[in-house]
Amino acid sequence: MKTIRPLKLVLTLTLMFTLSYVYAQKTGNIVEYFGKEKINEVSEGKVLHIFKTGLALKMQRFGFESSSFPEDPVFNRFLIDNNYRATKASTFDIDFLGNPMQWKSIKVDSASSFSGRDLRSAYVYLSYKSTSEKVVLFEASGHSVALINGFPHEGDHYDFGYSLIPIKLKKGENIFVLKVGRFPRIRARLITPSTGLQFTTRDMTLPDVQQEERKEYYGAIRLVNATENWIKDAAIEAKLADNTTKTIVANMPPLSVQKVPFSFTSDPIEATKENVELQLNLKNKKGTTVDHQKISLKVKSKFKHHKKTFISKIDGSVQYYSVAPSISKEESQALFLSVHGASVEAVNQANAYQQKDWGNLVAPTNRRPFGFAWEDWGRLDALEVLEDATTIYKPDQSKIYLTGHSMGGHGTWYLGATYPDKFAAIAPCAGYPDLLAYRDGFSNQLLTMSPEELKERGISTKVVERMKLKSVNTPLQKIITRAGTPSRTLKLERNYLQSGVYVLHGEKDNVVPTAIARQMRERLGKFHNDFTYYEYPDGTHWYGNHSVDWPPIFDFFKQRTIKKDSAVKKLEFFTGSPGVSATSHFITIHQQQIPFEVSSFNFSRENGVHITTNNVALLEVDLSPLTENISEVTIDGNVLKVSSKGKTFFKKDNEKWITTSAPSLSEKGPHRNGGFKDAFRNNVVFVYATKGSAAENNWYYHKALFDAETFYYRANGNVEMIRDTDFSLKKYADRNVIIYGNKDNNAAWRVLLKDSPIQVKNNQVSFGDKKLSGNQWGLYFTVPRKDSDIATIGVVTATGNEGMKAAYANHYLVNGTTFPDVVLFDNQILSQGINAVKQAGFFGNDWTIENGDFEWN
Repeated sequence: MKTIRPLKLVLTLTLMFTLSYVYAQKTGNIVEYFGKEKINEVSEGKVLHIFKTGLALKMQRFGFESSSFPEDPVFNRFLIDNNYRATKASTFDIDFLGNPMQWKSIKVDSASSFSGRDLRSAYVYLSYKSTSEKVVLFEASGHSVALINGFPHEGDHYDFGYSLIPIKLKKGENIFVLKVGRFPRIRARLITPSTGLQFTTRDMTLPDVQQEERKEYYGAIRLVNATENWIKDAAIEAKLADNTTKTIVANMPPLSVQKVPFSFTSDPIEATKENVELQLNLKNKKGTTVDHQKISLKVKSKFKHHKKTFISKIDGSVQYYSVAPSISKEESQALFLSVHGASVEAVNQANAYQQKDWGNLVAPTNRRPFGFAWEDWGRLDALEVLEDATTIYKPDQSKIYLTGHSMGGHGTWYLGATYPDKFAAIAPCAGYPDLLAYRDGFSNQLLTMSPEELKERGISTKVVERMKLKSVNTPLQKIITRAGTPSRTLKLERNYLQSGVYVLHGEKDNVVPTAIARQMRERLGKFHNDFTYYEYPDGTHWYGNHSVDWPPIFDFFKQRTIKKDSAVKKLEFFTGSPGVSATSHFITIHQQQIPFEVSSFNFSRENGVHITTNNVALLEVDLSPLTENISEVTIDGNVLKVSSKGKTFFKKDNEKWITTSAPSLSEKGPHRNGGFKDAFRNNVVFVYATKGSAAENNWYYHKALFDAETFYYRANGNVEMIRDTDFSLKKYADRNVIIYGNKDNNAAWRVLLKDSPIQVKNNQVSFGDKKLSGNQWGLYFTVPRKDSDIATIGVVTATGNEGMKAAYANHYLVNGTTFPDVVLFDNQILSQGINAVKQAGFFGNDWTIENGDFEWN
């Protein structure tokens, strides 16, 4: 095995996993290695400058660091000290072994990229001296995030070549600090844009055009606004044959790139045609064409493999999914949801399956080939595709099934446990059940190695000793971790009782070790009476299309159906949050006693209706689907009179259950239950401050832009971003809102947050009756929109310049991170990590502080 030098351990282990994943799968057609997708050509203007020299600084980290609040001393230095400059051989800091961490000179290779193992877990420092102020496009790849003249911007850590960041260069020195991403290579260059507003064909989302029928379609293309002005009333004109469609583009902020949706219409097409040409014209508000683009679309039969697009309710973006349609034209067939692995396109996922004669197979995207490991917005994407496909194919509702491979095997374990009544059976292939446990497993392997084994891998024993140091798990840290309970799949494992389970795993899988599948076989064997386990002889992680398209899986599926409510005699259900999953069959958990701890019910119809609960405050039971006449229900020993027609609500009051009315939508419930990350959905709009000082306005604009860039890159997203003065309750009714700023500088605060239990202004945080002074405080929190029964407000705020810069990071847009309703921290967050979090917790079910659950540090 090749020697690996000591480096940032977590990132190294992730890299080892990713590379072994890719190389393990280079047979079959499911995987398209993402390196082949990288865009190298520049069509948006002329290359002004290629960065050929720079400085690099290697950092070293350890496995126990918080993923929600990781330390970042390099960015911290550049954020707090605008005058700091890296120089060759200068010492940045001293590592734990007493060695100086120094900036070292680097230069590009023949491909104009900085590369080499020394860049693993490193930062790259670049500078450019401009003779004048001017707008350019910063195009870089291979980095996870960048600071450009002190402002954060999303990177291109999967090395796709998608990144285009319009920036205004200062006259004189301009500083670029890049954090190296998944692979030890960085490319960076400056482009003079060909025009102020233009299309870029990097990263389009397009459907396949179907031969058989006239139909409206959705696509998405990125627009580059390389001007310092808002772009208003622009439109995209789409022409396909004799059909012309016009789509209005939402107003674009200055110096931004957005992936905007458009629609077009196609008539039936001759079966001999493989492609059609779509003409896109970009019109300004005067109707003048300012750019145009010809796009080739694939033509497919709706009876063969193809991909579909739809408008997401999360952010109004265009997403796609791929289909392997049934070869039968019978009605009410089965529907198979197949979720892909890391780096796999949904098209390749569906193409790995032969068409079936009894059901349609659909493969969602997880919002990206890597996406969110089928959690967070990946979970929502899977649900949206299931809903769209159900509308189109109208399947037999009792014959819906779930399967997936690798990361999609995890998605199968996770979605199957989270939504157990949606699937008659699940089939995880080469999957791991718990994301965090799987990720930590690589670090734990090192802890058990002998000194000789560590030496062979180039890892010192002192590094491992540091890894063994466990940080104190304080009550505050526990409450932050608790926000991730809905993702802890094994805490919900008894939900698998509602589905048949077929576990497929390669006998010699070294990417997702076979031992993980065997552990699940052992766990299922202790309580489940309907599961099958099969290890494919000599199978590695990927051993051909039958790694997923395994006939015994579909034979297993065919024999199982979702029970009708009337046939359910016993039912168990577990959830980490009603906002993620609340219902199974005819019983819904509306509210919890302890937020984001596991809640559950156990239902039985034998000798009367009996329900036992754990951590449930409000329960809904709809007895109308049941055939018998039921007049009473026993809940935790309390006998309650009920009607067998319609829904009955039960509330826990002083440890006793009583009947109650339907809960108010102003309270917490399945429609909005909190957790800060939950605010980033429901056609969310970002509203940034313009009423502060120039420094405040500039920062909050760039922070909102950074989040919009990140949501685009990680989630194939399209978030509308507006000024606070352009917000109105009517125009943005029932939409989630993210506020950037505080009461003093964001005009929308008084419109949306005047009754918020948390108030933030310059130099002060008011948390109920507590007041904190100073300009060092940063805060994330979420509250309901008082003018809406469904919408939520997320707030990214600070009390001053120091707090603003402390709040730069957006790890709340990363899967596997945990954020409760409220998190308060100070300006030490980048240097001290989670230890700088001063308060965190959850509001009560009535969204008050008084009935909430909070911890202070």
